Amino acid sequence: MFKKGEIYLAKLNPKKGNEVGKIRPVLIYQTNLLNDCEHPTTIVLPISTILIDNTYPLRYRISKRDNLEKDSDVLCDQIRALDNQRIIPNLLTTLTYKEILEIDKQIKIILDIEI
Repeated sequence: MFKKGEIYLAKLNPKKGNEVGKIRPVLIYQTNLLNDCEHPTTIVLPISTILIDNTYPLRYRISKRDNLEKDSDVLCDQIRALDNQRIIPNLLTTLTYKEILEIDKQIKIILDIEI
């Protein structure tokens, strides 16, 4: 179904408090071990087109490409699990291995996991 590093649109409403909402791109972040067994939920990182500089490790900038129409920030501090029905299965783009490794590094900093 989905693969780590792919970006799709997802329905994130209803939002609560400081969570991001609306239909927006999300980065598939969970391991492919769960993706390949059709686990009913998927861990994602929301993506914003409102760019904020100097926010390391909270955000990771990705450039527009394929069907991702604008430069965007991956919101590394907004990790969430979504029911798979919230994800619109039209692939926008896929991150490179190097980009995924950098996001992994930022997530480890945020979660205080030793690198």
